[in-house]
Amino acid sequence: MATGVLPFIRGIDFSKNDFGDDKFPTTIKEMNRVQWLTLDNTKLCEIPEELGNLFKLECLSLKNNSLEKLFGELTELPCLRSLNLRHNQIKSSGVPPELFRLEELTTLDLSHNKLKEVPEGLERAKSLLVLNLSHNQIESIPTALFIHLTDLLFLDLSDNRLETLPPQTRRLANLHTLNLANNPLELFQLRQLPSLQSLESLNMRNTQRTLLNFPTTLDSLSNLSELDISKNMLPKIPDCVYNLPNLKRVNLSDNAITELSSNIEFWQKLEVLNLSRNQLTTLPGAICKLTYLRCLYVNDNRLDFDGIPSGIGKLCSLEIFSASNNLLEMIPEGLCRCGALKKLNLSSNKLITLPEAIHLLEGLDQLDLRNNPDLIMPPKPSEAVKGAGVEFYNIDFSLQTQLLLAGAAPPPTVPATSSTKDSTARKIRLRRGPRTDSDQDSAKILKGMKDIAKDKDESQGSFDDFQPESLKPKRWDESLEKPHLDYSKFFEKEDGQIPGLTIWEIENFLPNKIEEVAHGKFYEGDCYIILKTYLDEMGQLGWEIYFWIGNEATLDKRACAAIHAVNLRNYLGARCRTIREEQNDESEEFLALFDTEVSYIEGGRTATGFYTVEDMLYTMRLYRVHAAGSSVHLEPVAVHFDSLDPRYAFMLDCGIKLYIWLGCASKNTLNSKTRLMAEKINKTERKNKCEIIVELQGEESEDFWKNFGVDPDEVSKKKILQHVPDNFEPVTPRLYQVQLGMGYLELPQVELGDKKLVHTLLNSKNVYILDCYTDLFVWFGKKSTRLVRAAAIKLSRELFQMINRPTFALVTRLQEETESQIFKSKFVGWDEVMAVDFTRTANSVAKTGADLNKWARKQETRADLAALFMPRQNAMPLSEAEQLEEDWNYDLEAMEAFVLEGKKFVRLPEEELGNFYTGECYVFLCRYCIPVEDEDVDVDEIKQSDDEIQCVVYFWQGRNAGNMGWLTFTFTLQKNSKQCLEKN
Repeated sequence: MATGVLPFIRGIDFSKNDFGDDKFPTTIKEMNRVQWLTLDNTKLCEIPEELGNLFKLECLSLKNNSLEKLFGELTELPCLRSLNLRHNQIKSSGVPPELFRLEELTTLDLSHNKLKEVPEGLERAKSLLVLNLSHNQIESIPTALFIHLTDLLFLDLSDNRLETLPPQTRRLANLHTLNLANNPLELFQLRQLPSLQSLESLNMRNTQRTLLNFPTTLDSLSNLSELDISKNMLPKIPDCVYNLPNLKRVNLSDNAITELSSNIEFWQKLEVLNLSRNQLTTLPGAICKLTYLRCLYVNDNRLDFDGIPSGIGKLCSLEIFSASNNLLEMIPEGLCRCGALKKLNLSSNKLITLPEAIHLLEGLDQLDLRNNPDLIMPPKPSEAVKGAGVEFYNIDFSLQTQLLLAGAAPPPTVPATSSTKDSTARKIRLRRGPRTDSDQDSAKILKGMKDIAKDKDESQGSFDDFQPESLKPKRWDESLEKPHLDYSKFFEKEDGQIPGLTIWEIENFLPNKIEEVAHGKFYEGDCYIILKTYLDEMGQLGWEIYFWIGNEATLDKRACAAIHAVNLRNYLGARCRTIREEQNDESEEFLALFDTEVSYIEGGRTATGFYTVEDMLYTMRLYRVHAAGSSVHLEPVAVHFDSLDPRYAFMLDCGIKLYIWLGCASKNTLNSKTRLMAEKINKTERKNKCEIIVELQGEESEDFWKNFGVDPDEVSKKKILQHVPDNFEPVTPRLYQVQLGMGYLELPQVELGDKKLVHTLLNSKNVYILDCYTDLFVWFGKKSTRLVRAAAIKLSRELFQMINRPTFALVTRLQEETESQIFKSKFVGWDEVMAVDFTRTANSVAKTGADLNKWARKQETRADLAALFMPRQNAMPLSEAEQLEEDWNYDLEAMEAFVLEGKKFVRLPEEELGNFYTGECYVFLCRYCIPVEDEDVDVDEIKQSDDEIQCVVYFWQGRNAGNMGWLTFTFTLQKNSKQCLEKN
């Protein structure tokens, strides 16, 4: 069904769709106003003929495809300005000369292809500003090319087979960036280089540069700020390079440089300097004058302690210092004075120790000290405390030291007596109840007195400002504390800050801002809030607030319009009153707000917030469950018998019933997580009214097969086959953002940080379309406008129809904060199914030969899946944790620790006690001495009576540990421990 929205689309991103094998959507030819189109990684083998109708197309991207020829439709696009064809299979013969007759073409990218020569006719593209021919097999540049392309700003010829450049290169007077890296240019003398006076970036990495084929002067390149001459085996930096005062980034790595000249101080604007993989033994002191230097890399050299200048602390802007794989035994203390330092790499050296000032680098984020076997870290200096000794200005102010300096004998020190545990005294304290710490109580009293005095000092101002407190008793409502309300959930920062008219409609109890084109058009079944912002005579902002009530509006809309009108007044801090306006009874002041006559529209546009008592309609769907990290991926499949596979778990959603079908070869982890997902759907979407039914393969109920349209009596005659490929990968979801402008629509894809789809990408002000091929979701933000929502609905229909999809594919609309679990599962870390410890699964225990039923009855195990959905408890305060630790460990007399090695638990070395590894399993055998709880026993009897001895065995399993640890402990070590304890 056509929506008529395609002609209004200005741009769309179809990246990562499968348009191979004649799957390209034919409806694209109807987008005759499109200006940019992205078809990256769409498996295209030829240029689709539908592109020939896009006469207003300006930017076209066809990266990462399998194109070999460009003949056809591209030459018929008169407005084409940018053409990106990198990472294809294009040959020189496959580029038509007519392509370069396009007068508007300014950007051309043919990198990462199979060009052996410059395409014929390229010199006719006189409007080119950006040309990228890198990563091809080009051996020479035609002489006529640079005669005509004099407007070039960017030229990339790297990674080719060029041995020289034509003399006409000097005509590129406007060139800003030149990349010649990885070309055998040994015979090229760079005589044309000084003529490129506008050059800002020059890359000659691995171009066989020597001191003989380097220009004698580069003084004319006064604008050059970035220079890369790495990997050229230069014995030293050419002298002409020191005469470039505006350099900001210099890469001299992978050469044979043995020393640096003091002329390096002329690079006063230098920010990044890379000298890695050279033969430097020392850095000149002049490098300390580069006050703007932020990054200094000297990895893989021969620097020792004397090779780093002591004045390096003058580099006040230095953020990164990397000196790995050198001969450093120590670093100068001045390096610790670089206050801006964030990353320090000293790995693979011969470090013995570091300066104590290393602890003073508060902004240091990364410190790499790997492969320094003899390194001993200096102790961290303690915090300065009055009277503590050498803490202030390195002077000892202690009484003993000062008496010695005065010539007097210091008083004898009283040795501190070590306190030993008195078990009898503690038993008496246990009977008396919880102990009280007098020191803590006195400290709390003093702190309280100080706080009261401080509050009084702050409350007492000048005598003139002091007003006596009224003795009149307050009314009950005056003494109530007003709650703090966050109005930013309803209104935006710019609301009421610019003169004009702003209107909100009430939808689901909340205000929703409408577009300016809809002002003055009110639905009879809706309510609106109208804000007029103006400037008074003093130039201050003033406001008038109205709320309009439609004759057919429901009670919730009427009440919320009045409430949010008051909220808007409080949010703005306005002193005006809110004015009620009713349909057909508006005041003249209200009607004067609009330029045109107010019109009424029959019906209501927004939904009421009240629940409607009606039966929900559900679409029956079948999902195949795949593992996806700690969560699961639900792949929609056809509700058909042939869709079942014995290696997987399936979930059949029938609305009021959720069937979980477990294949005979499905993994226990998937089975359990499928049940967890069903529990979540029932709890969050079905109000716990859904019935969850587990069906095992071969034991299915008749109702289950009726949903598939299969006669239960004929099921035994059919066989469920393994048909899902072992290398199955779900389609990567594509997230589009719907953008609306003045008369146009755009559908760009959202850039994913770290290539992960996370729910934080969703903005409440926008509308998004998530295309998962078999599912297409339309997500509406709470603060999105009406027009964008309407456009998204039409775009979703077109996007759904223009791509060939299976018959069971669906379009689903979702409101913010009411998303379904299926939608949430598409995002990483959004309310995902919790990872469960499956060490006690039936299969793993059965392999040991143990009787699982007998063991379960003895353990009295219970499985309550609802407990997995409880909120996480808050962390315990440190003081409470320390007190609890002291109370629990006071009775601890002895502890023995064991670790699993192979198939046996061995005693844990004492030096490893307290260190836990995620791939290991530990057992702790603890012996506690518990006092007798008898209030009538006196002190003498306590001394003679034996305390009760209790032993507790703790088992700790790392997250990445296998099942063998728990099984060995349960069926071997635990039994032996009990026998030993019973004998003792």
